[in-house]
Amino acid sequence: MSKIYVSLAFLLVFFQSFTQNNPKSFTVKFIEDEIKIDGILDEPIWESAESANNFQQYFPSDSILAVQQSDIKMLYSNTTLYVGITVYTAGDDYVVPSLQRDFRAGGNDNISIMFDTFNDGTNAFLFGSNPYGVRREALISGGGFDLNGFTTSWDVKWRGESKIYDGYYITEWAIPLTSFKFKEGETKWRMNSYRFDTQSNETSTWMEIPQNQLIFSLAFMGDMVFEKPLGKSRTPIALIPYVNTISAKDFENNENLNTLTVGGDAKISVGNSLNLDLTINPDFSTVEVDNFITNLTRFEVALPERRQFFVDNNDLFASFGNRRDANPFFSRRIGIAEDIDGESVENGIIGGIRLSGKLNEDWRLGLLNLQTEEDLSNEIASNNNTVFALQKKMFSRSNLSFIFVNRETFKDYDFVEETDRYNRVVGLDYNLASADNTWVGKFYFHKSFANDIGDDDSSTGIDLRYNSRNINFGLRGNYVGNDFRSDLGFVRRTDIIAARPFAEYNFWPKKGKLNSHGFRISPNFIWRPTLDYQNTDYTIFSSWGAQFKQQEEISIRMFNRFTFLTDTFDPTGTDGAIELPADVGYYYTSFELQYQSDRRKTFSYSLEPQYGDFYNGTRFSLEGDMSLRLQPKVFLSLNLNYDKITLPDPFPSADLWLISPRINITFNKSVFWSTLVQYSNQRDNLGFNSRLQWRFAPLSDLFIVYNDNYFVDTFMPRSRSINLKFTYWLNI
Repeated sequence: MSKIYVSLAFLLVFFQSFTQNNPKSFTVKFIEDEIKIDGILDEPIWESAESANNFQQYFPSDSILAVQQSDIKMLYSNTTLYVGITVYTAGDDYVVPSLQRDFRAGGNDNISIMFDTFNDGTNAFLFGSNPYGVRREALISGGGFDLNGFTTSWDVKWRGESKIYDGYYITEWAIPLTSFKFKEGETKWRMNSYRFDTQSNETSTWMEIPQNQLIFSLAFMGDMVFEKPLGKSRTPIALIPYVNTISAKDFENNENLNTLTVGGDAKISVGNSLNLDLTINPDFSTVEVDNFITNLTRFEVALPERRQFFVDNNDLFASFGNRRDANPFFSRRIGIAEDIDGESVENGIIGGIRLSGKLNEDWRLGLLNLQTEEDLSNEIASNNNTVFALQKKMFSRSNLSFIFVNRETFKDYDFVEETDRYNRVVGLDYNLASADNTWVGKFYFHKSFANDIGDDDSSTGIDLRYNSRNINFGLRGNYVGNDFRSDLGFVRRTDIIAARPFAEYNFWPKKGKLNSHGFRISPNFIWRPTLDYQNTDYTIFSSWGAQFKQQEEISIRMFNRFTFLTDTFDPTGTDGAIELPADVGYYYTSFELQYQSDRRKTFSYSLEPQYGDFYNGTRFSLEGDMSLRLQPKVFLSLNLNYDKITLPDPFPSADLWLISPRINITFNKSVFWSTLVQYSNQRDNLGFNSRLQWRFAPLSDLFIVYNDNYFVDTFMPRSRSINLKFTYWLNI
């Protein structure tokens, strides 16, 4: 094993030698005066500003200049970065589906800029706007390698306005330098911009990016050079108090609940590069709702983190290990516990701290500590939850990261077993990213500690991928020991050795309606060491997929599966049903077709039918969504998931429905109303969630949220609540 790791380490050094073309560059001039943000750019100082221009087309071609160009100018003062962008268009028929902040960029008109303030090609701040002046911001981590590194939950105060002219629109921004993190005395940031133009069916970027790379990849960036070095950041302390009152009724248990909670967060900058977040009695009940998922597997499903406290520098804590099988820290574990009946319930948090950010050019630090409440009636202990992470930059864009996770109760509870009093995990990850993103990957080793667990308590893995224009392949595999345990992590199952290689070949036709198409094969094998390394699962994915120049997408997939059940299992989730027996293997094959229409259209949709064998029976599945844009104020959508599972007697068959219509109305840029209905007969729940949000000041909101839940078969009420929440962001 040690020889393998030495060989891999040698390969890592070799992979770092790849470089990209010479980057573009422009100078950002220093100014003393304040600029009025109105989308006009009529101040004389804008005429002397240098431009970032000559945008390159990314779609449908990546080898020519953009047909519709964009021109970016920047100026800065001691406190503010000013951005003025002129976006040229073929007309004024813009696609703007909503007036709500943090919109999704694809399928509508907008332009975004990414700022790599530490010039490391790993993390960046993103700001964007559309022709109506609706803003978005996001954090990019992991070099922009995949969608897991794109976080839109991040919020920060800044100003922006847009104005539409004949043949172009102008968007003008004022971003406080305190919104960024950077090194004092810095003279250069890396930057790139990408733009979606629906009228010309064109996507373009300032720095050229090949289409086989994601458009927000941080490997392809130019330079913005400051006329004089940046000074020390004078970031104000942000206080974010909240008041939340809830009136609820639990019809199942005939209980009424009326609560008034008060708490808040504080954000304090430590130097130019570190964030200190404090929270007291945080409101982690959240005014958002998770989307239901039809789960036909034997394993838990991970849902994304939505809570603001965990957002800044989240990659420092959450990117360790294997997201699929063994992630040592999954923040949604904090604030959730199992009650005396084994059901998941909300577990209050007393308070906590979070320190994260850059120590210097090469080192990043993350420290998190939260204390949860005890709930004696439900036999839930008070726990201290600590995570420490340290990251060292290596080569051009890679890093070596260390993590320590500790969950521990300090009181002597009679109902807590000795083996559950604490759980600790230590781990080391090497994250690889070559300069041009051709090679990316991860190598990790984690070890867990708890009272009286066995010696098979480690988790390790490799994920090495090669990405080129035509050929992509990956060598992926991991091991999770039978005794590995991470109470604050996401571990789907233990006692596995998994191998998940893949290979694909892509074509880029110069003529015709297809923009690209390709074939992919991805086998997935799992062995169980405690069962004499028996192969208990495999799935061989074979697929062909294509993207059209009019932005439709289609794919055809075949799944060849084998599952050896080590425990009885009912895939339908039917109460009291006879389960499929254990110690039996099932071979089954299915086929799937997927189609996504052009999202630029007023009405768009996707369909994903699937049919084939399912264990010892058959399964027909239909997934789909539809959306209707009555821009810019009304957006209607419907998600559908239907599964018809037919198993031979005496095993259960079922028709499983998950239907989720949603209506979003944005009355203006400050008042938003959304209603989501979720019908799931697998969960026996019909839920209504209606939320009215008034953003009365920057990042300060008043929410009124109504929730109503019913049993599906009887339409009898299960629970009902109304929630009034007030949040105010105050800088001092």
